[in-house]
Amino acid sequence: MEEKRESSRRVWRTARVLALVLLLLVVGLALEVYAKVWQSGLSTRDNPSWAEVELARTMRRLATPRRAKAAKNPFTASPDLLIEARRHFADHCSNCHANDGSGSTEMGRNLFPRAPDLRLPATQQLTDGEIYNVIHEGVRLTGMPAWGDPSKDDDSWKLVLFIRHLPALTPDEIKDMQNFNPKSPAEIQEEKEEQEFLNSPN
Repeated sequence: MEEKRESSRRVWRTARVLALVLLLLVVGLALEVYAKVWQSGLSTRDNPSWAEVELARTMRRLATPRRAKAAKNPFTASPDLLIEARRHFADHCSNCHANDGSGSTEMGRNLFPRAPDLRLPATQQLTDGEIYNVIHEGVRLTGMPAWGDPSKDDDSWKLVLFIRHLPALTPDEIKDMQNFNPKSPAEIQEEKEEQEFLNSPN
């Protein structure tokens, strides 16, 4: 009985500490946002402050249930699977994250908070389950939407393997990805006209 009480007290103390940390973050963010608004208004062109970055990371952590963190990837990396995932990433993720995962695209640089560099420890040190959860469930208060079929989402698990591979991505792999990047109607028309010109008799 005494053990139960002690355990309950520990849980309560932990909850209070977490609530205090969250409150301090929110207060710090509110003060910083107030100062920014007072000086220059709200613009996503400004670099996120430390408080905003920390709030986004906290939201990501809170959005990931404990069972999701421990989830194991049902797939193992193989050359064919990495090709499939790489091309899926090029088609679905590159607009924000860039083919190399740097986030250095017009859209990625203008999101608030910015699209993260997926090659860096802040992403690479997450568990497979955490990365999957970010892709599959999205993260509120960021530009990251939820992707994949709500019930069975093999594509997102395969993307986790490709994200793990990003730090070792080769120039040839990036070149292959360019063939699978989304194209605007204007780009498609331009390519069509170029092919017609090249194939027309002189």
